[in-house]
Amino acid sequence: MVSLDISLQSKFYPNSPKKVLGPLSFSVSPGEFVALLGPSGTGKTTLLNMIAGLEACATGEIKFNGKPLVAKRACKIGYIFQQPRLMPWLSVAENLRLVKPDATESDIEAILTKVGLGGKSTLYPAHLSGGMQRRVSIARAFLTQPDLLLLDEPFVSLDAPNADKQRALLSELCVQHKPTVIFVTHDLNEAIQLADRILFLSQAPGKVILDKTVDIPRPRRSDDNRLQRWKDDLLRQYSGLLEGVLMPDLKLISGGDV
Repeated sequence: MVSLDISLQSKFYPNSPKKVLGPLSFSVSPGEFVALLGPSGTGKTTLLNMIAGLEACATGEIKFNGKPLVAKRACKIGYIFQQPRLMPWLSVAENLRLVKPDATESDIEAILTKVGLGGKSTLYPAHLSGGMQRRVSIARAFLTQPDLLLLDEPFVSLDAPNADKQRALLSELCVQHKPTVIFVTHDLNEAIQLADRILFLSQAPGKVILDKTVDIPRPRRSDDNRLQRWKDDLLRQYSGLLEGVLMPDLKLISGGDV
């Protein structure tokens, strides 16, 4: 398992004076599931791309197990995007081998069975439903047994029943494989159901305005009343939180008159 330490002063879009992130500083413990939640345009996807090494880290640093990002080669990273990003001319097995060329047939079948797609390795993406394609993308991310798993709103395009099934599948796989997880979402209900901690980001430029531990025992179901009560209590205390503004109700937080 891998720990992650992020300390960024600023991040700008290429060829633009617009600052998208920073200052931003937080740590993620080995095996922890952290959700990032904030308004659109606050740099959540940009941050994931920097962690994955797909974008340059301008001012500041990202460390894996105390070592700089450039030394992350020993850290296996899985990345699940908003869309499945399957190559339509490749079979399911061939799509999986894009991330692990030496995967055996038994490796492929084992991970597909875990996501409920046993026996589907020879099919092509056009023959799969949207939910099945999403499960292939999850299988692809877990095939390498990642130390660090990055997820960028992976269930946003699914209908509610399908999204709920995929969240349950993700939770089960995380329990089995124990990666460190950073999960980007706009859905507070989803974050509460899945995460150990939720980092709420401000309006752009994104910075952490609230770091909240989700102290609800697992397992958690989307229809669990405890989740709704936790959400209601949180939003009563911080009314502007989902808009990226920290507006604490001091009376509620202190438990009395102020």
